[in-house]
Amino acid sequence: MPADLILIAYDGSDNAKRAIEYAGRFLTTTRAIVVTAWEPMVRQAVRMSGLSGVMAPEWIPEDEAEDVAFTDAKVTNDEGVRLAEEAGLRVEGHCAECTTAIWSAIVEKADDLDVDIIVTGTRGTTGLRSLLQSSVADHVLRHSHRPVLIVPPGK
Repeated sequence: MPADLILIAYDGSDNAKRAIEYAGRFLTTTRAIVVTAWEPMVRQAVRMSGLSGVMAPEWIPEDEAEDVAFTDAKVTNDEGVRLAEEAGLRVEGHCAECTTAIWSAIVEKADDLDVDIIVTGTRGTTGLRSLLQSSVADHVLRHSHRPVLIVPPGK
């Protein structure tokens, strides 16, 4: 029985491209959504200044200008949609604004859309590095109550 809806997390990385390839190869679905999570530049600037110990700038973007991070996310998402179509999926794209963490934007979008399965790539880190840098895929797996297909990196 085919899944009604799958969500594929896509950030433009080789691992995300591989996840799309495997979703097209192994999953039968009536519809797929490629989701690219993005964080507004204002939040990125505040987070980075906080890490450096510098006071957060009082930067307010122009209302009429589109956030450059959103513009980049749309380009990345369009690429993911094209790759998913080439993989044989009936697909549409979504950009999900991240308010806390990338993984939470993916899990929230999956819940909003009531998807059957989440597909994501992973960096495939192990050992001490994996303890210091947990992956988005790991957090999605831990925090989502939905099935998750994690596609490891190639050789």
